[in-house]
Amino acid sequence: MLGQFNLSTNQLQALVSLLTWTERECMGKSGLIHDGNQVSSMSIPDSLCIRDKISDGKQNWLKDTILQQFCTVQDNYGVNSHAPAVLEDTFFHNVIQEDISSTAQGNPHECDLCAGINSVNVVQNIMSSSNHTVMLCLSALFGSIVISIVKTIQKRRMESNKLCADGNVLQISSARINRKWSKRALLIGVLLGLCSSVCIFSCMYADVVARRIENLANMCDERARMLQDQFNVSMNHVHALAVLVSTFHHGKNPSAIDQKTFEDFTARTTFERPLMSGVAYALKVLHSEREQFEQQHGWKIKKMEAGDQSLVHDYNPEKLEPSPVQDEYAPVIFSQETVKHIISVDMMSGKEDRDNILRSRATGKGALTAPFKLLKSNNLGVVLTFTVYKYDLPPNVTPEERIHATLGYLGASFDVPSLVDKLLEQLASKQKIVVTLYDTTNRTTPVKMYGSDFTASGDLQRISSIDFGDPTRKHEMHCRFKHEPPLPWSAIIISTAVAIIVLLVGHIIYATLNSLEKAEHDCRVMRELKGQAEAADVAKSQFLATVSHEIRTPMNGVLGMLQMLMDTELDTTQQDFVVTAQESGKALINLINEVLDLAKIESGRIELEAVPFDVRDILDNVVSLFYEKSQAKGIELAVLVSDQVPDVLIGDPWRFRQIITNLVGNSMKFTDRGHIFVQVHLVEELKRTGNSFYDVSAQNREVLDDHDNMKLWNTLSGLEVADSWKSLENFRMFKNSSSEADTINLVVRVEDTGIGITNNAQLRIFTPFMQADSSTSRTYGGTGIGLSITKRLVELMGGEIGFTSKSGVGSTFSFTAIFKENRKNPGDIKRYYFEPTPSDFQGMKALIIDGRNTRAKITMYHLQRLGIQCNLVATSESAFSALLEACTSRSNPNMVLIDTEAWGKGSGFTFYRRLVDLQLKGAHKSSQPMPKVFLLGSSISPPESDYLRLTGCGHCIRKPLRLSTIAACLRKTLGIGVTRQHNRDQFLVLRSVLTGKQILVVDDNAVNRKVAAGSLKKYGAIVTCVDSGNDAINMLKPPHTFDACFMDIQMPEMDGFEATRIIRSVEKKINDMIQMGEVSAGDYENKAHWHVPILAMTADVIQATFEKCMECGMDGYVSKPFEEQQLYSAVAHFLEIDATNPTS
Repeated sequence: MLGQFNLSTNQLQALVSLLTWTERECMGKSGLIHDGNQVSSMSIPDSLCIRDKISDGKQNWLKDTILQQFCTVQDNYGVNSHAPAVLEDTFFHNVIQEDISSTAQGNPHECDLCAGINSVNVVQNIMSSSNHTVMLCLSALFGSIVISIVKTIQKRRMESNKLCADGNVLQISSARINRKWSKRALLIGVLLGLCSSVCIFSCMYADVVARRIENLANMCDERARMLQDQFNVSMNHVHALAVLVSTFHHGKNPSAIDQKTFEDFTARTTFERPLMSGVAYALKVLHSEREQFEQQHGWKIKKMEAGDQSLVHDYNPEKLEPSPVQDEYAPVIFSQETVKHIISVDMMSGKEDRDNILRSRATGKGALTAPFKLLKSNNLGVVLTFTVYKYDLPPNVTPEERIHATLGYLGASFDVPSLVDKLLEQLASKQKIVVTLYDTTNRTTPVKMYGSDFTASGDLQRISSIDFGDPTRKHEMHCRFKHEPPLPWSAIIISTAVAIIVLLVGHIIYATLNSLEKAEHDCRVMRELKGQAEAADVAKSQFLATVSHEIRTPMNGVLGMLQMLMDTELDTTQQDFVVTAQESGKALINLINEVLDLAKIESGRIELEAVPFDVRDILDNVVSLFYEKSQAKGIELAVLVSDQVPDVLIGDPWRFRQIITNLVGNSMKFTDRGHIFVQVHLVEELKRTGNSFYDVSAQNREVLDDHDNMKLWNTLSGLEVADSWKSLENFRMFKNSSSEADTINLVVRVEDTGIGITNNAQLRIFTPFMQADSSTSRTYGGTGIGLSITKRLVELMGGEIGFTSKSGVGSTFSFTAIFKENRKNPGDIKRYYFEPTPSDFQGMKALIIDGRNTRAKITMYHLQRLGIQCNLVATSESAFSALLEACTSRSNPNMVLIDTEAWGKGSGFTFYRRLVDLQLKGAHKSSQPMPKVFLLGSSISPPESDYLRLTGCGHCIRKPLRLSTIAACLRKTLGIGVTRQHNRDQFLVLRSVLTGKQILVVDDNAVNRKVAAGSLKKYGAIVTCVDSGNDAINMLKPPHTFDACFMDIQMPEMDGFEATRIIRSVEKKINDMIQMGEVSAGDYENKAHWHVPILAMTADVIQATFEKCMECGMDGYVSKPFEEQQLYSAVAHFLEIDATNPTS
């Protein structure tokens, strides 16, 4: 190879020394260069074809190596990182380079990522320190504000409490002055806080701008440095090609290089010059040599300018004109494939290239042209020219010697836009900038080499100088941010947060001051209103008592006179008139009582009592109240109490009865068919079963029969009802899992088959004085306050009330109530009511025939209360089977109770006749008598009643069923024992008790005196009447002969309270004198202790009135008008009458 090309070893080593380290590495891996830079036997053409001998992996490795050499990483804040292996720039020896170099050397492609991560860490450290400082300031500010708020609130509250307690005018004035200055200080503080937020924004925004400027400077300087470094590398490659041409073309004869060789070599080493668009070699030709040169190459030397060609990309060398005559020429003889079109073009014919050539050969260095449009390209470019000399020149050679030694010129064109684009593609930056490259050799008219006409917003611009190795030319890189600067959100958020905190704190303090001021003002107003309210409350109570007395007193007089009129001899018509008048008067009294109850509830003066009572007894009493109405309407009224409900509870029986009465009365009012069913059971029972006692809440889920196009439901009357289970689920007692140990939680439901409640009316059903619509009041009557009172009473009992209603089907009202468990013997607290002795019916058996299970269980419930064992059957056939079986086992029932539906339609007596036939035929041969038959029904036809009475084998029990009526009927029919009454005939008892008793009646109203006297005289009492409290004091001054005194509590001049206090004072004085021996008991009719029972006569229904009666020394009270039961209770108690011995 050395012989073929006439190359010495020294010459080849000199050529290799001019190559870059990557070219030498490439040649070494191909076997061209080995240890000690020894040259192998590989030929130069083989070395020129080195790219073909490098595998694809090696080519990629070489490319990555070059990229690694010039890889420059740029982050957002200008932290620069290079990973070169050869260049000796001091910049690359800083701390950041040391952190990144290891990663970059390991993987060249990770250089950007490494620097990016390091940059993020730096940014985070900067932001973290800044945020910590701001947060510390904010924390201190917020803490001081909170402390001041707490102290201010505490101080103001203490002042407010002191003002409210003392009401001192001087303190109020001082507090107002303090608040005035506090508000001024608050205003100043808020303004200072807002100013601080503005300062915080300004500082943070200035910091953001400074970091943005620094970021732009770092990115711009880095790009300029990268471009300069890349250009320097390219200059080295051009210089190496110049030496190659000098060595292999001019230094050898014949030449080792031709166009094909040059073209192949430059094509295969393009990866070493990625930024060059092409290289070419132009030979120095003197004018005297031009003709010979053109003949030798076979083409004319062409002029460089395009001449009349308007479009550069349409450039055609054939159309170029010959180069004009001049001293010397520089025609291109070798060129890269990409610029092959410039072969034969005279580089000396272009002004820029001519100046470039002249400067390059005179200095021996590379020369750079001014920017111009490259041939066959619309982009601006520059040409770098190196001169090829005949031999190595000494360092101190003169320009003339250089010109004389010149052989040719090697030019490399750079497409500046492409060069810069390739450079920027290697960068991964989060913030994009706009780069513009200028040739500023002429400062007055700089030439833009790269960049668009885009004008970036903002005034931030960075100018970085670039040295391309030609000291005669100046270049600059101008950088701007591509996008609008982002809003300084951190500064905005923090400053806004500070402003908001300041305003909020200011608002809180201002609101606190205002609230304290308002509280002090309200405190003064409340003191005034308190006095007014107390006075109004006293006036209201007095008005209520007065109205109650003034309204009820004349009504009581009317009712009393009507009662006295009833005791006279009246004919039937007159008695009917009197009864009607009494009913109307009682209805009016009930209405007044409801209105007064509502007034008491709203004023909060109603109190519940805690006394023992029997729930079943109360329900029986309610049934008795509505007995006649249910009979008149043909409605089946029934009650059912779970056997798990205790016999005796502790609570307010009167209010509980009032609730039941209101609900049943409401149902009775709106129900014309079907039934009204009252159920009572425990909450815990429903929680366990999920339904009500006897499953009566699920009647609508099962249709028993469907005949005559009419559905029969499993209910009391066979009609559909509204299921209340949904309303029960929302009660608190059903949601809470625990309750107090000594409490009894009851659930009461009143079910009817009335007209129901429309959806619109359901929203206002518990509103006082509101009904479903105006027609309801006209059709059914009422005031609309019963349910409102009921709801308030239920809430007072700790319960809730709700309802479920379906228009045209009916309504079901449910409520809960809390009572205390009775821990005493229930037998000691029974009320006076007709009740058979349990032993009278113990052990008896009854057979109940009823096709409806619910109705049969209600009958069984009442019989079981009497101690009777019950057996249920649905039909008469089943009854006969049961009777025959009982005959065989000698356990015949004592009675058979059959419902009218099972008895037979019309006046048929199928069951009874079969029972008689059974007796006559001897089938019933037991020694026990035939069971008695009882017919149960709300309406029994006269033929059925007469037939049963004639046969003497049974009796009719009319519904609604209650304990007293069942017991009386059974006793009468079965003939067991004598009916005994726990409370005897009250009229006879009262007459025996009051006969001959001296009673004083004190009332200012003559009608009331007359009514009271007439009522008492009816029972044989000797009545004396007076009209004032003073007269009563005189009459009751010991010694006297009166056994009791009935005193009105509201009288002019001196009311009953004051008169009673004086009477008790006189009695105490005399009793003390007798006890001390100052006077003799004989002087006072031999009585050692004087205390006449004084009973208040009042129409007032307020609980406070009763308490006031007790406080002043009264023994009790009776309502007007006198009722036999109440009068008996009062007389029997206070006259100490033995109820079992009325003659005592």
